[in-house]
Amino acid sequence: MPTPMANIPVHLITGFLGSGKSTLIHRLIDQKPAGERWAVLVNEFGQVGIDQAMFESRDDLVVKGLPGGCLCCQLAFVMQATLVNLLHRYRPERLIIEPSGLGHPAGLLEVLRGEAFADVLDVRSVVALLDPRRLDDPRSRDHETFRDQLAMADGVALTMTDLATPAQLAAAREWLERLWPPKGWILEAPGGELPLARLTAGEQEVSPRAAVDSEAHRHLRQAAEDARGLQGVVLEEFAEALPEPGRPQREAGSALGHGTLGWRWHPGDVFDLDRLGECLGGLPGPLRVKGVFHTEAGWKLYNRAEGAVSLTDSAWRRDSRLEVIGEAESLPDAEALEALLQRSLTAPTENR
Repeated sequence: MPTPMANIPVHLITGFLGSGKSTLIHRLIDQKPAGERWAVLVNEFGQVGIDQAMFESRDDLVVKGLPGGCLCCQLAFVMQATLVNLLHRYRPERLIIEPSGLGHPAGLLEVLRGEAFADVLDVRSVVALLDPRRLDDPRSRDHETFRDQLAMADGVALTMTDLATPAQLAAAREWLERLWPPKGWILEAPGGELPLARLTAGEQEVSPRAAVDSEAHRHLRQAAEDARGLQGVVLEEFAEALPEPGRPQREAGSALGHGTLGWRWHPGDVFDLDRLGECLGGLPGPLRVKGVFHTEAGWKLYNRAEGAVSLTDSAWRRDSRLEVIGEAESLPDAEALEALLQRSLTAPTENR
């Protein structure tokens, strides 16, 4: 009989859209002790799910994704069922959860610290990521979820510091030091480089912070409670049927003042990388844009946040995906963008 699971360390990595959560989790995984198995649960505000494609499959790492909502409200009961399945199937020795950039941690912490996971999970640290440049925008400083993510954090990792000025870094530290309760630590994490020891040192000393709730997220949780017909459903990521070649599947969603447009293409649809780059580069700068694409140059991962663009090789081969996220009124016309994307395709080829 398997040994009962007990006190599995759990870390929440929060942060607003484009703050570099997935990159930081990758750097933590790079420091994983040999012989340990970790689990990562990724929640995305978008409908199609991109972040999971950033993680390669490994025997010592399991990554599960829940796209299309917020773990703390719309997906709370689905997350609970998925997490039970993940724990019993893979028996990880550490769990990292990445809520959506628009996710409020309060409801999620209630689930993790609730009766269902009593003595099984041990929430040891809540880490919030902050791009110092975001504080230049008053809308960010005044955004309820943005402020609450930082207020509830045990520690704050300053990301994108190579793109920030010394004045922006100093202003961010000054702003964070005024928050209550005080942060246990504030560290610069350029390129997502955060020492794992920062999370594991003194784990038993971390005291639970009060779960400051959000009116907007409470309304979403109530709507989810009213849809209890979904309870017990476990979302397996990427279980959807493939789109037909040359005919992408489009998804859209909105909540909390933000909207998302997403597409999936058959893996045999191949993009011309230059035309694709021109198309995506023409999207308004404030939009969060991420995707994984089968191109004539191979499979590529595209990531744009706060104006910075990266294009890297990807091990993903299941389908091509694109997610565009922004304030609801800032999203492009879906049909016009889809037409441009279709013109970026070469002749469909067999999956390779």
